[in-house]
Amino acid sequence: MKSVMIVAILFLLTLSVWAGTFLETFDGKALDGWQEIWVDKGPAVWEIVDDELHAESREAYTHLLTTGDSTWEDYTMELDVKPLKKHGIGGISIAVRVDGTWLVYCSIFDPVIIRGDDPPVQEERIGCYATGLKPLRAHAILISELHPLLRLNRWYHLKLSVEGDIFTFWINDEQVMAPTQLQIFKGIDVFADFPDFQTGGVGFGLWNYTAIFDNITVTGESVPNSGDFAVTPQAKLATTWGHLKRF
Repeated sequence: MKSVMIVAILFLLTLSVWAGTFLETFDGKALDGWQEIWVDKGPAVWEIVDDELHAESREAYTHLLTTGDSTWEDYTMELDVKPLKKHGIGGISIAVRVDGTWLVYCSIFDPVIIRGDDPPVQEERIGCYATGLKPLRAHAILISELHPLLRLNRWYHLKLSVEGDIFTFWINDEQVMAPTQLQIFKGIDVFADFPDFQTGGVGFGLWNYTAIFDNITVTGESVPNSGDFAVTPQAKLATTWGHLKRF
């Protein structure tokens, strides 16, 4: 019976890898299908080294690398990131529902906060927002609260899920933003032209950081199967088989 259960699990895992999955492991030497947006003062540096994407920004402006299209609807985006150096006030971001003009994104960052007449204070925070790209428009806030920065030279797993107007955010499998509804107040002038954010691609990026990104995965019914399937599924199944043999 145990062997039958293991075979069934492996079969289901194979289906989950192939069905509605976009996968990017940067095993190639080019960033085909990716484009940089949200560039205010020149591009960041994106370079594939040893099958990982090394990125560097030395500006206080967000640089996002994006892919996907306007047909992607409900899905979950995941990635691995290892911060290497911090060059100033900065952050690391993951984005969904990117349509070239608007997006929803979550960041781990350390902004300078000014509250009334109090002196400015720098805080480590997470924040998730809906906003326009150029010109920068008003933010619709999903969450903004204190949270430690990602520590240097450690791998982290970020995951951002969207279903309808509900967004959920995890760091290392810890849910740091519970399922939260994006509310756009059309009666307020600054939100008058906000879209419904029902579809769009994905992205990730940084500002004032050097970091490594890898294993970009997007899963959902509207997401076409594409990416580095020639190698990665077998590697994942080999790892899974190693875990199953413990039972």
